[in-house]
Amino acid sequence: MARYTGPKGKIVRKFGENIFGNPKFDKLLAKKGHPPGQHGLARKKFSDYALQLREKQKVKYMYGLLEKQFRLTFKKAEKMKGVTGEILLQLLESRLDNTVFRLGFGVSRTQARQMVLHRHIMVNNRVVNIPSFVLKPGDVIQVRAKSRRLAMFHEALKRVPSEGVYPWLELDKAQMTGRFVEKPQRVDIPVNVQENMIVELYSK
Repeated sequence: MARYTGPKGKIVRKFGENIFGNPKFDKLLAKKGHPPGQHGLARKKFSDYALQLREKQKVKYMYGLLEKQFRLTFKKAEKMKGVTGEILLQLLESRLDNTVFRLGFGVSRTQARQMVLHRHIMVNNRVVNIPSFVLKPGDVIQVRAKSRRLAMFHEALKRVPSEGVYPWLELDKAQMTGRFVEKPQRVDIPVNVQENMIVELYSK
């Protein structure tokens, strides 16, 4: 299965929330909060399996993963000690592309992914162009020196609130540098996901 390249507005409306993180979709949801299609306003009743599958699809779209990538990440989480669903989200949040987005270097995960692929991002003073690169506590993420003059970084950082970013991250806006302090706790991860449904789906 190829990576989804269709209209993201339809996906956002399907789930009824801005799963991609791009601010432009907030306006779309305010205008058209119902699912797309002529039956979008009709209420649908989903089976347990459909709800579980929907939750998995939501997370895949949210973090920009293919089916194989997602399955491998789940298997990795399953082998680790702790609550599988929470560990799954921790692994997804630890991805480099997601962290670049969380730090505010990109306005969306898609843009953050492109920043990594185009070699604008460094980890521990080395260029890393692998979006799925998993960060470890203490890793330093920074915008490459020659890329700091680009307008897209300055525009994105303007959106970062004055109180800072997420509890597991540190950010120096002036230096365009961040640090992955620790693995995030589930209570701090701002995603509307019922990860237990995904675990149930893969347990069948």
